[in-house]
Amino acid sequence: MTKRPNAPVQPANLDDIDRALLAALAQDARAPISELARQVGLSAPSTSERLRRLEAQGVISGFTVQIDPRALGYTLQAIVRVKPLPGQLHLVEEVIRRIPEFVECDKVTGDDCFIARLYLHSIEQLDEILSKVTERAETSTAIVKTTPVARRLPPLA
Repeated sequence: MTKRPNAPVQPANLDDIDRALLAALAQDARAPISELARQVGLSAPSTSERLRRLEAQGVISGFTVQIDPRALGYTLQAIVRVKPLPGQLHLVEEVIRRIPEFVECDKVTGDDCFIARLYLHSIEQLDEILSKVTERAETSTAIVKTTPVARRLPPLA
């Protein structure tokens, strides 16, 4: 059974070994079970069982790859705050979903309804992409200079 992304999840009771296993996976999700077992001080079968349990509990929702956008020619990142015009909320959400350069988008409280992250090849591409959104919403854009804190795990303590 697949959980919906925003479905309520019961907090899992994690012990120190679970936390160490999650930290090891955060460093290298492709590490072999034998290496993970060595790092957390368990046998490979016990480590595999813990991984299955953490997945069943919804603590681990998947394994992924990290790609450096610059290696694909995306030299700019932008954060866009989006405030849909009256009656346009769902349409704006659909437009954002269809534009692949929007790599992340959160629906938020406050004056804006969405805060989104884009990867761009050039500054000219920004106008082209935003023109598809500004038909139905007001936007405010900031170019990302650096990322002092990259996406990371929440505290495991």
